Amino acid sequence: MVSRMDKNKKKKQKNKKKMINPNIKIANLVLGITFIIMMILVIRAGVLSLSTEVDGKNLKDFAASRTTEHETILAKRGTIYDVNGDILAQNVYSYTLIAYLAESRGEGNYVKDKEMTAEKLSTVIDMSKEEILALLNRKTSTGETPYQTEFGSKGKGLTELVKDKIVALNLDGIDFIETQKRYYPKGDFLSYTLGYAKSDENGKITGELGIESLFNNELTGTDGYKEYQKDLRGYKIANTKEQVQEAKDGDNIYLTVDSNVQFFLEQALENADDKYDFEQLNIIVAEAKTGKILGISTTPSFDPNERNITNYLDPNISVAIEPGSTMKIFSYMAAMEAGVYNGDETFLSGTFTTTDGTVIGDHDRNGWGVISYDRGFALSSNVGIVTLIDKYMSRESLMDYYKKLGFGSKTGIELSKEVAGKINFKYETEVFNAGFGQGIMTTSIQNIKALTSVANDGILLQPYIVDKIVDSDGNIVEENTRTELGRVASKETTDKIKDLMESVVLEGTGSVYNMEGYGLISKTGTAQISSTDGTGYLTGESDVIRGFAGMFPKEDPEIIIYANLKRPTPNTPNALVSVIKEVVENVSKYYHIYDADEPVTTTDNTYTLENYQNKDVASVKATLEKNGLTVVTIGNGDRIINQYPNKNITLNKGSKVFLVTNGTKYTIPDMTLWSKKDVTTYLNYTNIDYQTTGDGYLTSQSIPAGTEYIAGQMTLALTFSPKYNTNE
Repeated sequence: MVSRMDKNKKKKQKNKKKMINPNIKIANLVLGITFIIMMILVIRAGVLSLSTEVDGKNLKDFAASRTTEHETILAKRGTIYDVNGDILAQNVYSYTLIAYLAESRGEGNYVKDKEMTAEKLSTVIDMSKEEILALLNRKTSTGETPYQTEFGSKGKGLTELVKDKIVALNLDGIDFIETQKRYYPKGDFLSYTLGYAKSDENGKITGELGIESLFNNELTGTDGYKEYQKDLRGYKIANTKEQVQEAKDGDNIYLTVDSNVQFFLEQALENADDKYDFEQLNIIVAEAKTGKILGISTTPSFDPNERNITNYLDPNISVAIEPGSTMKIFSYMAAMEAGVYNGDETFLSGTFTTTDGTVIGDHDRNGWGVISYDRGFALSSNVGIVTLIDKYMSRESLMDYYKKLGFGSKTGIELSKEVAGKINFKYETEVFNAGFGQGIMTTSIQNIKALTSVANDGILLQPYIVDKIVDSDGNIVEENTRTELGRVASKETTDKIKDLMESVVLEGTGSVYNMEGYGLISKTGTAQISSTDGTGYLTGESDVIRGFAGMFPKEDPEIIIYANLKRPTPNTPNALVSVIKEVVENVSKYYHIYDADEPVTTTDNTYTLENYQNKDVASVKATLEKNGLTVVTIGNGDRIINQYPNKNITLNKGSKVFLVTNGTKYTIPDMTLWSKKDVTTYLNYTNIDYQTTGDGYLTSQSIPAGTEYIAGQMTLALTFSPKYNTNE
């Protein structure tokens, strides 16, 4: 039997148990929540440790970006050469001098002996020992030694030569920041063909015109990179591993252009520009047997180094004009190939009235009476070609033949922004006009292409200007040769056309081009300039374009020339004649091209240069001056290391010859009235810092003649002005 005391005891224990149960539950709840939170944290940590991406961020990349530096190694842009290997466009390097000061870089990797370093550097760069030492001893705002220091403007833009001299000092902690720029050593030379390339803020060079633009991918190459660990201040951690992928340099491009022939063109255009007044003059010279472009030039032009350019279209490639009567070559060929041409057949010259009442006239409206079609070609009779088309030819036959020669289509030459021109004509008057080169549009390069058929017995050739492309390892990746596009005429036709072109020079409209012994044959032309609103033609005396299409020697042509002159003033129509004769004479001498039947007449007013490299400056200068040339020596050396123009170039007496010597001190010459081309030629062979204003001929220079130039302390300011006022 349970006593009352025992019951009460059990009751108290039961009540006590009831009183502590809430506390236990709370404790258990807290423990449970804590456990869950800990498990979440553990799981989260596990996820973070195993995952490569969290909250949209790649953890590996995020960590690497805070400790790894990625530097781009720029590929060297390929060089552009002429056919003989002369450099036309290249990358040049300039350097910024830096000195590492932090001891953390380790022994031999920082400037330890500052006195000695300052003393030696002062012998190479234009700074005193004290100036250099002050930079090497400088402190940060917190009194610490900086990781590195630069040397201001006098330590920037250093040439390869200066850099090599500093490297030869073998100084600890001295390094360079390398930058590249595009450089054109011949200045205003082949400018529209080469185009230009320029650097962006990251040092990347991109072509924007000409060969530089069209072959930008090939020239650019493939950039490399360098990766290394950096410290909190952003500097490379010494003795850490680098990962390097070397850059693949760009391809080198060799043009078909011969710099000597190009010089003949540039010189002839400059001489014409000096003597005559006109708006523009363009010329192309091609190798007849291959279609190679040997030279191509236009004036006005520009210097790719300065990019002082106002017209971004190459007049020989990117601008189509009405060709005028040079088109009669191909209209006559069309008649011959159609089997309807009889050169002895006659017509009444003077004027011709179409069925719609349009009167088409010869340049002499009175005409020459009844003459033969052969004679009509020599006299450039518009009526002759019109009556020939009217009697025997259809619109379709003329159109088809023009297209067969390549007119109305791009030639595909390796130059940027080529245009196709236009040969659309439909109505009777339009067809007649097309026959003598009016109302249709052609380019200079199209005319060169069509003329190859005359020079090659009826075989049409592809014109080209890239000889080969060579990669940075020396492998030829592309090479161009003579490419035949098919037969467009019989040999009988082209022989007859050459006879007719000869008659133009001997007794026709091109008699001013007659050069005894050279075998030059041609067709001349004059085209009116269309009004900008398309309503007709301008009527001013100067609103014409004079054209020349020719080749030599006649019996076996080796050289083809096409040129045109825009807006010559009425009193100076012979600018084109003077250019063609000068070019023919110089190219003939250079390639030893002579007519076998009779001797070539030469002038006593010229002198042919030799190779003067490694020769004594004084003796060469004396010889050249004795022969009537003006000698400009560059540098204070006694031996010649370079020259401009090159050997085998024939110069008119009074022309300048630049002799580059082995001396590096430059005395500023008196360049007053020098052409801008001559001034930049001189300066491009020096390290003189200069600025130019205007175009034409030098009228003022900021540094007096006879002053020795001091690099880093002087800038030569040059002002140019036109020699003649074209508005008068």
